[in-house]
Amino acid sequence: MKDKGRYFIGDMSKICNISKKALRYYDKINLIPSHRHDYNNYRYYTYDALLAVPVIKYYKQMGFKLEEMKEFIEGSGTNVYRSIQRSFQTKIKELEEEQEQLRRRHDSVKDWYDLILEAETVIDNDIREVSVKYVDSSKFLFMDQVYENDLKDSIINIEFTNFVEEVENEITGPVMIRFHSINDRLEEREQPVKILQKALAPLKQENTYRFGGEMMVSCYHIGPHEEIHATYRKISLWAKDKGYELAGGSIERYVTDYWTTRNTAKFVTEILIKASRPGRRKSKDTSLQ
Repeated sequence: MKDKGRYFIGDMSKICNISKKALRYYDKINLIPSHRHDYNNYRYYTYDALLAVPVIKYYKQMGFKLEEMKEFIEGSGTNVYRSIQRSFQTKIKELEEEQEQLRRRHDSVKDWYDLILEAETVIDNDIREVSVKYVDSSKFLFMDQVYENDLKDSIINIEFTNFVEEVENEITGPVMIRFHSINDRLEEREQPVKILQKALAPLKQENTYRFGGEMMVSCYHIGPHEEIHATYRKISLWAKDKGYELAGGSIERYVTDYWTTRNTAKFVTEILIKASRPGRRKSKDTSLQ
């Protein structure tokens, strides 16, 4: 610092903790303009220029671009505060959109992480027992499709991916398939199904399928999908032994599958079937043997 009220670029850099390169750029775009000595043409800054640095840092913290800051700092225009209000309203909207995008990314990563933990727990503890549990009611994005006995094609589903984009939504969590007929599933016959997945954005009524809110028989299948018939038979024998009647359809929830690994021995699938006790609730009797 040579003269009172005059700061060379090195002084500005040290006092304000900002690089000389940044100061030169701010000077170039006239955001923090410098002056030149008459006798040696050295660049210097005024005290007002020095005080502009904290203001710029604060606006930068809020996410404003340098070009946007110039209007605030210069105070140009016939209605300064009205112009600033519009800029802040625009910035608030941008930040809300970024926040929503970040939430969706977080939910997607968190849901995938939870599935990996679930699959690891199931495999490490060899959880294959049949049980009855209450499944919470949830809403899912769905698409009707004809199942042609190609499970990989149904799980990594190009038509469903395109459908999600068409309805301007995003999905997360495991793919699920609602089979209308267990017998057709076991006999490997074509049948209408619903492809289900959790949506990240609000759902339109016509794209919504509600699932759960009731007791269901649950059993994990570990291994290739081609061997899932054995798990269905185990469920059937368990239900007969415990006095449960199984509904005609099922939901297969693919905890880990082709999206996660090529090692089919590490696939984990949860089978969910609506069940009831005879005499308490009428239900279609379905034999899986």
